[in-house]
Amino acid sequence: MKKGLVVGIAAIAIIALTLGIRSSNKKAIAEEKITTINVAHTQNYVPYDYINDKGESDGFEVQVLKAVDKKLPQYKLKFTGTSDDDLLIGLESGKYDLGVKGAWYTKERAEKFIIPKEKIGASIIGFTVRKTDEQKYQSIDDIAKFGGKLVPISPQNAQWNVIEEYNKEHTEHPIQLKAAEAFNVSDAYAWVLEKRYDAYFDIKLSFEEAVRNEKGSYHQYADQLSYVPYKGIPTFPLLHRNDKNEKFSVAYDKAVKELESDGTLIELSKKYFGEDVFKFIQE
Repeated sequence: MKKGLVVGIAAIAIIALTLGIRSSNKKAIAEEKITTINVAHTQNYVPYDYINDKGESDGFEVQVLKAVDKKLPQYKLKFTGTSDDDLLIGLESGKYDLGVKGAWYTKERAEKFIIPKEKIGASIIGFTVRKTDEQKYQSIDDIAKFGGKLVPISPQNAQWNVIEEYNKEHTEHPIQLKAAEAFNVSDAYAWVLEKRYDAYFDIKLSFEEAVRNEKGSYHQYADQLSYVPYKGIPTFPLLHRNDKNEKFSVAYDKAVKELESDGTLIELSKKYFGEDVFKFIQE
């Protein structure tokens, strides 16, 4: 009986060990199937992407990607806050798989990086004008119609492409487009107030942070400047070009469509921007 008991205990031990090994192997295999996507984001572009007071990656685009991560168990997203320059250089070199920085689609970016089909967010663009002209310039069409002079724009800037596209569609009243030399944002606001130019093609978020915010660098102009929204420009993640990221791009598109359908994107937009930025996009 003693021998039988010993044999029985030994058999149970062997079975338990075997099951433990199998369980560990299954866990190891499962972990091997999880693909890590290294995500870089700008660390002070509030509210798009930033490091919060707790030292955590935060912001609208970051939270959308975290929601995407939850829908894709086969992937694990690891977030790193960094500078704008390091983000782009790191994407090109493969240091990072994916980067978010409130980036617009441009032909140049599409040649360098994988850009998913589905947008992650939107950037509202428009024009800063003098308050005394806010009744005159209530839309981009008014600026074109009345011959409003735009502060020069760099041809490398995506905003240049927006005005070019507008002019192609409105040949009867094109907007004067002049290539920029180097200047500071403060120059643009001052030039509009000095009447050297009538409008500055500005991002709404930048205007609100710089002018309307009491702590803004150019809040002294708040009672003299007004903002006219034009439309929302879709923003996209940028991915380093390789097969792994091509597959992730497809999975990302599917997940974002689900987040759009269940209202998550609009909910996050209202939380971080205070409004639904997607309604400004002109399809």
